[in-house]
This record gives sequence, structure tokens and C-alpha cells, in this order.
Amino acid sequence: MPGGTGNFSMLKGSLVGWRSLLSSLTVSYSIPALRKARRQEQLVSKRLLREESTAAEGGQDGAEIVPDPLSEDEVLELLKGVQRGSDDRKRSLSQLRLALQNQETQQKFVRLDGSIPTLIGLFTSRLADVQMEAARCLHELSHSSDPMVAEACLPVTSYLLTYLSGHSVEFTELCLYTLGNLVVESEAVRKRLLPQGIIPVLASCIQSPHDAVLEGLGYVLSQLLQAKEAPAEIIPLVLGSALPQHMLRLVCSGLKSGTGAAVEFAWSLHYMVCSHTADAALLSLGAVPALTSLLLDLAAEIQDAPEGLELIVCPVLRCLGNLLAGETGCEAQIQDERLLIALFLIMEHFLQEHPFIVQEGLWLLNNLTADEPFFCSALLSLDLLPALLQLLRCSQMATVLAAADFVGQGGCWALERHRSSPALQERAQALLDMVGQPAGASAFAPSHTTLPAFS
Repeated sequence: MPGGTGNFSMLKGSLVGWRSLLSSLTVSYSIPALRKARRQEQLVSKRLLREESTAAEGGQDGAEIVPDPLSEDEVLELLKGVQRGSDDRKRSLSQLRLALQNQETQQKFVRLDGSIPTLIGLFTSRLADVQMEAARCLHELSHSSDPMVAEACLPVTSYLLTYLSGHSVEFTELCLYTLGNLVVESEAVRKRLLPQGIIPVLASCIQSPHDAVLEGLGYVLSQLLQAKEAPAEIIPLVLGSALPQHMLRLVCSGLKSGTGAAVEFAWSLHYMVCSHTADAALLSLGAVPALTSLLLDLAAEIQDAPEGLELIVCPVLRCLGNLLAGETGCEAQIQDERLLIALFLIMEHFLQEHPFIVQEGLWLLNNLTADEPFFCSALLSLDLLPALLQLLRCSQMATVLAAADFVGQGGCWALERHRSSPALQERAQALLDMVGQPAGASAFAPSHTTLPAFS
């Protein structure tokens, strides 16, 4: 998506006076560094937790080196080594874990009789170091792209759920990411986990005080909610639990605590909204004013924002925009001019480095102004039209306003004022031409638009 390199002084000039209005919305927060910046398309991928010492073996630049595949005899010898029960069992498990980083070796291992039961036996061991190393082996298997490997791990799912109530943060985190990897790969795994009570277990874990556990839990939930059967089979269970209110709380406290967890739960909320089965429940929890307040907080602190803030801004904009797209009348809950100011400040901040955020913001603006005279009037009275004309280059799809409300609030007159500006005249004339068309003939017909769960 083109970001544009033109002169945006007009945009900044029309917004700088409004920073003081938002400056009173102070937020105190401490944000831990994200493990790794990840974009939307990576949210459906698998995650891999490895010890830093193991990652360092990849070379000076940390690049991963995949071990060569082992022969069937070599894999069998590794299995026998972990079955012997000798003092060097942990060393044998460590060797097996490294070997299982190779997909061919994974496939050979799961085909061996007794391989998975052996790992499960060690995973349930009372020896903490053996248990952890067996968990790492299972985690390597869960990362496989071969569905056969994922389904071979079916017998371990109940144990993974049981150990989510453990006392070791590192062990709980490892179990969560193993579960998240398995559920995205196999419908059979999801069918097994639902009757085993994964939703109540997650609802219990979400009150953990540990950011690493919460982020892993959010990862599992976001994977589950993207499944094709989620609207009919998973979301009703989530809505019947305590998860939604805690998810909303964690998203809205993302500036004060773990941003990683807030990102995962924001996407989880987005997938629920896109199912068209959760709007009423989320609205009853106050999702619209809560997310609006979060956007105000983000805008107030945007100049000192930490790196990676766009990762939470994107799903929050989508959640709010898609909630507004429903025929719920929830716009009345947020008739606050500060939301427009906050939205433009956020779009201005991310315009150069992350222009995709501008497109997300324009979709939200579209749904705020569709059939809504209040926001159309505010857009004009706050003199945000020049800024809007500059930002429209970032989106070829946003319809931006409801034509009748736009005209009724003096929109044509405002456009006429900017038609003589060299920087804006082309866009101003194009919009004047569009609103001058018969009703229903232009892209500016009143329309709430829902962004899809995946795009």
C-alpha cells in the first residue's frame, strides 16, 4: 500500500491544536519488549519457544540451522535411549528434542510403536527436569506442518490441559504454545479439546498474574477462534464463560501491562466480532466505550509510544469499526468529538512507517460517519477535511461519508474552499463530483462496512 511522500504540513497544522485537548488523558505504563514484531498474516502461524542457548546454536546472526534427518535406526536408538530409565535420560531427551527439529525425523518418530506413549509417560514424570525436556519434545512435534504429526499428538491434549494449572510459568507457557500449535493444524485436535474442557480451563488461566502466561493463552484463544467451526461450536462456549470480560479488560490495559497479551486478545475479540454471533454480548459488556477510551489513551501518548504499538492499534480499530458496522445503533454510545481527533492523530503518526494503519482508520471513519450526522458535522466543524483529503491516498476502498449527511452538514461548501489548494484540489474536485451524482450512484452512499476476519 503506498504511503505517499508529499507535504503533510497541512495535516499536521490542522491537528496540532488538538493535542492539548487530549493531553489531559494521561496514562502511566511500562511495556515489556515484544518477543518479535509480528504482522497480521503471522497470527495464524505456529509459534516456537526454544531456549536462548538453543537458538544461539544457529550461528552469529541467530539464524536457525535445521539438523539433518536421521535414519529410522537412529530414531529408534534415540527412542530406546529415553526408554531405558538410566541416569542420562535427560541427555537422551535433549538429543531427541534437537533431532525433532527436522520434519522427516518427526515423521519417522511418530510412526514408531510406543513413541508418543513414551513421551507422555516422561511428560507426566515427577522429575521436573525430565518433564520439562519431554514437554519441549512435544512442543517440537506440535510445530510440524504435517497434519499426521499433529494428530499423533492427540493423546497428550488432556495432559496439556491439566498442566495449565501448574506452578511453573515456563512450563505453563510451553504447554499453552504447544496447544496453540496443535489446534491450528487439526480439526480432530479441536474436536478432542472442546469436550475435554479447554474453554473453562482457559477461563481459569486468564486470571494469571504472569504476562507470559496471558500472552500464550491469548495465542491459543486466537487460534481457536479462527477455526471454521468457531461460530457454531467455539464462540458460544466462550460467550458462556468469563473469558469475554477478561479479554476486554486485558486489551484495554495493554498500555499498562503486557502488550503481547493485549495484541492476542484484541485479535481474539476481532474474530468474535466477525462471526456476527457475539455483538450483543460484547456490547452489553461495554466494548464500544471501552475500546473508544483505549483509542483516546493511545492518541494521548502517541508521540512517546513504544515500538510495535501498531500491533495493537490495528485489531482495536477493526474491532470498533466492525462493531459499528452492525445495525446496533451503538454510535450513540460514543458521540464524542475527541474520538475523531484521536483517530486522525493515530493515522498521522503511523502514516509514513505503517500506512496500513491509515487504511484501518479510514474504515473506522467510514463506519462512524455512515448515517451519522453527529460525526459528519464534527468532521467539518473541527476542520479535519484537509487532513482527510491528504489521508485518502492510503485507501482506494474507504467510502468515508454518508452523502446525504455530508451535504446536509455543509460538506460541499467545505470542499469548495479547498478546491483552489494545489495540494488538495484534485481530491476535492473528485469528491465534489461524487457527491453530485444521483443517490445510490456513487461510492459515497451510506454504508457500514465490515472488514473480514482475514485480509
